Amino acid sequence: MDFTLTEEQEAVRQVAATIFGDIATPERVKEVARSDERVDRHLWSALAAAGLIGIAVPESAGGAGLGMVELALVLEEQGRRVAQVPLLWSALAAMALAHAGADHDLTERAVAGDTVLTCALGQSDLSLAAGKVSGTALAVPYAHLAEAVLLAAGGSLVLVEPDAAEREVAEATDHQLLSHLRFDRAAAEVIGDATLVEWAVQRALVGIAAVQLGVAEEALAQAAAYTSTRVQFGKPLSSFQSTSARAADAYIDTEAMRVTMVQAAWRLDHGLDASTAVPVAKWWASDAGERVVQAVQHMHGGLGADVEYPVHRYFLVGKQLADTLGGASAHLARVGEALAGR
Repeated sequence: MDFTLTEEQEAVRQVAATIFGDIATPERVKEVARSDERVDRHLWSALAAAGLIGIAVPESAGGAGLGMVELALVLEEQGRRVAQVPLLWSALAAMALAHAGADHDLTERAVAGDTVLTCALGQSDLSLAAGKVSGTALAVPYAHLAEAVLLAAGGSLVLVEPDAAEREVAEATDHQLLSHLRFDRAAAEVIGDATLVEWAVQRALVGIAAVQLGVAEEALAQAAAYTSTRVQFGKPLSSFQSTSARAADAYIDTEAMRVTMVQAAWRLDHGLDASTAVPVAKWWASDAGERVVQAVQHMHGGLGADVEYPVHRYFLVGKQLADTLGGASAHLARVGEALAGR
C-alpha cells in the first residue's frame, strides 16, 4: 500500500488539527477534566459543525462518506490534545447503524452532534433472549451521556437505552467516566449478527490505536522540547546518550504504531482481510504506546510525576488506552491464532 495521504486526507487532518489545537488547550483540558460530565461540549459542537463526527458515515445517512483512514486521522489529532470527547464511540455507533442499513434517526442526529451514542464491545456477561438483554456490560465509555448504546450480546449487536439499566459510574485511570450497566430483561433492538459485531470491534481497535498514536506523538514532542532546554551539569539533557537513546527508541515505537495502524485502517476501507492487521495494530498501540508514555514521563524527571503538569495526562491516557478492549498480550494471542488459521 501507499502510505502517502491524498489531498483530501491532508485537508481532513489539517481541519482536525486546527479545531483540536484551538479549543483543546492544556488549560481547557484541565478545566474539562474537573467538570461533572468530563466532556468538552464546545469542542464537540465544533467537530460536528466541521462534519468530522460523521467523516466515515455514508452520505445517505448524513455523513461525509469517507473511510476509516480519514476517521483515524481525526482521532490521531484528538490523541495529540488528549481531548475529552466521545468521538470514537459515537462515530462508531453511527457507522455501525448505517452499515447495517438500520433506518434510524439516531444516525443522523449523532452525525450532527445532537446526541451522543456509545458502544459496549468489551467485557460483559450479556445474554439475549426474545429481544431482551440481561447481564452486565462493564466500563462502557460515555454511557452517562449517551442516548443509546450498541451492545455485543448473545452473538448479536443490539441497541438499547442506557436508562434501562442499573448504572454504576466509575472513574478510569485517565479520570474519564465509565459506566457499569446492569440489564434485567431490557428491551433491545437487534441491529446485526456476529459478523457486524466483529466489523465494529475491528474498527474500534483501529480507532483506539489512532488515538494512542496521537498521544505518543505529542508526548514525545513535549519530551524533545523539554530535554532540549533543561540543562543538567552544564549541558542540555538531550545531549546525554541515555536520554537521546531512549527518545530514539520511543520514536521508532511511534512510527511502528503509525504504519501498523494506517495499514489496518486501509485494509478495512478496501474490504481486505484484516484479521492479522488489526490485532497487530492494537498490539503495537498497547505495548509500544505504554512504553512511550512511560519513557516520556521519565525523561521529564520529577515534573513527569506532577499530576498538574500537562505531560502527566498523556501518561494516564496512554495507560488507559493500552488496556481498552484488551491489552498487549490479548492481541498478541489473536495474532497467533490468526496466523495459525484458527
